[in-house]
Parts: sequence; structure tokens; C-alpha cells
Amino acid sequence: MTLPSEEVERSALADLHAAATPELVESLQLSASTIGSALVSLAGALPNSAIVVNRAIGVGLEAPETRQTVQDISSTYRSAGVERYFVQRHPAARPAELVSWFSAFGLEKARGWQKFRRGRDPVPAIGTDLRIEEIGPEHGQAFGRIVCDAFDLGNLAAPWLARLPGRAGWRVFMSFDGDEPAGAGALFIQGKYAWTDYGATAPKFRRRGSQAAVLAHRVQCALDAGCQEIFTCTGEEVPGDPQHSYKNIRKLGFQESYIRENFAPSRR
Repeated sequence: MTLPSEEVERSALADLHAAATPELVESLQLSASTIGSALVSLAGALPNSAIVVNRAIGVGLEAPETRQTVQDISSTYRSAGVERYFVQRHPAARPAELVSWFSAFGLEKARGWQKFRRGRDPVPAIGTDLRIEEIGPEHGQAFGRIVCDAFDLGNLAAPWLARLPGRAGWRVFMSFDGDEPAGAGALFIQGKYAWTDYGATAPKFRRRGSQAAVLAHRVQCALDAGCQEIFTCTGEEVPGDPQHSYKNIRKLGFQESYIRENFAPSRR
């Protein structure tokens, strides 16, 4: 089963692992393996909050899984000492028994991720008093710091994320207040598809339009590259959560496509 929205995201996550030096692989305890249909991304040295990295994507999409697959995924994380991770279930994942197998191995439903897509509609004008520029390796450290702070990846992961600006397949943008980095966001392009990732703003620069403006530049970049579809995601809407990312995504012309369920070890 070919699902461009999942495949381009999966490829971006796999390429993040490919970007790591041997020293980073060792220090962060990184691995990316295929179990059944899933890419199992693991960073054993990162904190339990690092679920944007410690997750299994693609379960049951290429072919129906077995109970053994779920056990093997769970065992992989448990053996590495990772206490919090996501096993992500697309609505089309097979078989239907997956949910009961997740439960059997101590995984319970967590907050899902809302996936979005947009086509080639023009990018709306977005205002900000910050300067937006595409960056290369010279701003890698700042990019890594901003992203790791925003996504709770921990300081150890910053040199890893810092390797994305300037890497083939990636386009990275940053907002600046004068010469000071304020926010950032990455774009991964694979053929006619694009995936936006790691959109973040340093706390003292929030509410100045950085997130929407950086996203607008990434969307325009994808359109200029000839991409036919652009995908992104954020946490699903829940009562009491203002969901600023959700609103900014919709502002840029993205439409909701589906919610991908996340299953994680019980916190009890």
C-alpha cells in the first residue's frame, strides 16, 4: 500500500538517522530498523519525552502484521531502556487485531497526531516583524538548540539535529530578530512530495508570527521545487488546548486528512 503522506514522513525520519555520525550513534544510542512493515526509530539516550524520535511508523501498511511483530517492536524499546515511545497506527493499518495486540503488550492509546495535506494553491501572505532566511550548516547549532528545546529532546540531541541544515533532501529556514535566531522549521522533499517538520520558536520570540511565517516559506519552497503535495502534522485537538500549531497549519491552506493513533506504554 502506497501512502505518500506516510512514506515521505518515514523517509525523513530514516534520513535523520542517516545524518548521524558514528559518534552520535554511539552517544545517543541510535538505531533505525525495520520490523514487519514499521520503521522502528530509537534513541536510547534521550529523555522519555523524545517521542518524535522514539516511535514506530508504518505498522501494518505494507502488509498485515502479526502478534509477533508487536511483541518484537515492544521488546526492542524495552531492551534499550526506552520507557516512553509511540507505536503509530494509520487508519488503514492491518489487521484489525492490532489494537488488541497493543493492549496485550501494555500499550494504551495516547493523544493522536492529526495529519494534514495541501496541494499547489498559492501561499497566503503572512506578516511578521522577524526576518526569514534559508539556512545552512553555519546555523546548525542554533537550529538544533531551538528544536530540541521545543520538542523536549534534551540537550544531547542538539548536535544531531544540527546536521540537517545543508543536508541533501532538506531545506531549513530560520527566523531572526536582528542577528539572533528566533525560530526554525525544516522541509524534507522526496520527488513530488514534501514533509514539513521541526517547526519551533524560542520562548522569548513567541507571538510574533515566526511559526506561521517559517511555515509559509517552507510551503513556497516546496511549490518552487515542483512538489504536488505537501504534508505536515500536529497533535489532535483536545478540549482546553489552544492548538496554535493547528491554527497556523490551517492558515497556510492545509486541510485535515486523518488522525493517526498513537499507542504508548501505560503510565500506571
